[in-house]
Amino acid sequence: MTKTSPRPLRVLAAMSGGVDSAVAAARAAEAGHDVTGVHLALSANPQSFRTGARGCCTIEDSRDARRAADVIGIPFYVWDLAERFREDVVEDFVAEYEAGRTPNPCLRCNEKIKFAALLDKALALGFDAVCTGHYATVVLNEDGSRELHRASDMAKDQSYVLGVLDEKQLAHAMFPLGDTLTTKDEIRAEAERRGLAVAKKPDSHDICFIADGDTQGFLAKRLGKAEGDIVDESGTKVGSHEGAYGFTIGQRKGLRIGHPAADGKPRYVLDISPVNNTVTVGPVEALDVTGLTAIKPRWCGDAPAGPGTYTAQLRAHGGETTVTAEPVDGELVVSFAEPVRGVAPGQAIVLYDGTRVVGSATIATTTRRTEAPV
Repeated sequence: MTKTSPRPLRVLAAMSGGVDSAVAAARAAEAGHDVTGVHLALSANPQSFRTGARGCCTIEDSRDARRAADVIGIPFYVWDLAERFREDVVEDFVAEYEAGRTPNPCLRCNEKIKFAALLDKALALGFDAVCTGHYATVVLNEDGSRELHRASDMAKDQSYVLGVLDEKQLAHAMFPLGDTLTTKDEIRAEAERRGLAVAKKPDSHDICFIADGDTQGFLAKRLGKAEGDIVDESGTKVGSHEGAYGFTIGQRKGLRIGHPAADGKPRYVLDISPVNNTVTVGPVEALDVTGLTAIKPRWCGDAPAGPGTYTAQLRAHGGETTVTAEPVDGELVVSFAEPVRGVAPGQAIVLYDGTRVVGSATIATTTRRTEAPV
């Protein structure tokens, strides 16, 4: 296997206004590619300034991206994808929570915006590839096929949120930061050497379109208050809530249950039922999941022909766990070698064969150690 082709390409560099995407664009230009920078305006009403490390797509971010492009010496444009982002990412996020699921908007953005809407427009304009500041690696095989692999530095690896990309999209993806063993401090030092003013800018985190970090407050404004019961495993009411959408599977804090469990141990969210607006809580042991079924699988290459043993990642910053997985009738059936906790419908499961990303799917149901699928 080799790294992606060294021949000069016409590259569209997605520049968020942060340090990673700026350095990625600079490296692509330095490698001899014909690079054009583009900032995606994803908010219909952008704020003037960010709140520390929260939020994105502000006017400040756009200006930071433009200044970085000027220093690198590449053309720069702002593309308005706010309406597409609202429909495909924000509205999907709200609908998933309303349905009692826990979505990952970063995966949806990569799937629907950066490597669908943006890539489609880039190809239509004659570009060969879209470049981003993600930490992941695309490998070109001798037969011309491409694979997505983890970044060289596991501490910064972002392949989980790219697991939705198929081989056709990988053929036009460029991640200049993925194959270098450098710390974030070294990336910042490189940005400073290059004269990029974003060298010391805080990284963005959490959900970009919820700038204050208050997911429950954001959902309450969109969905309104909907009072319901918090019950234990026997169905006995132990508390109340103002919206089941404000909870996630495995949650411990913020349950506001008035009295402790009989055994005095903490209780966790076990199930969220939007049908009757009920949240079920119980002991941590009841969170043990032995298997799951996932829908809408997307493969980074050919789909597996039968059952296989892989490692799986269930959260963007989670560890790996060994699984047996098999595509069945358009779904993915997964069994865990050891029970895992905190697995929620709506989350993505990404399968790996070593460092190679096999594919991803959206968790639909889970099987617990002592229960039927939920």
